[in-house]
Amino acid sequence: MAVTLGIKGFEEEVVTEELTATHIGGTVRVFATPMMITLMERVSRVSIKPYLDKGQDSVGTLVNVTHESAVPVGGKVTCESEVIGIDRRRVTFRVEVRDADGTIVGRGIHERFIVDVDRFIEKTYTKQ
Repeated sequence: MAVTLGIKGFEEEVVTEELTATHIGGTVRVFATPMMITLMERVSRVSIKPYLDKGQDSVGTLVNVTHESAVPVGGKVTCESEVIGIDRRRVTFRVEVRDADGTIVGRGIHERFIVDVDRFIEKTYTKQ
């Protein structure tokens, strides 16, 4: 594993109907908080994937974020993640989503744990 402090991730996304609160049972057609969190997790995961050993991946273990501004259908959002802490296999990210005007949509901390995929799956499925 060669994950280091400062690794950044970035992605842009257009808010579609499938990413709105109404799509998941809410009442307003704006970027849904769970979809924002999904974007934050994906950007963080993808940013460190090239630095992991063969057979490794990362799984989300903590999300502590705020959702501060609404984005309507058709609006563009950008997400940036940065590795700000490493404790053995635990990697901590600063995550931030902004709209096309640069307004903060959401921000916070996300943690991921690096796992050996085969061992993780085996251990998980022995619980059944």
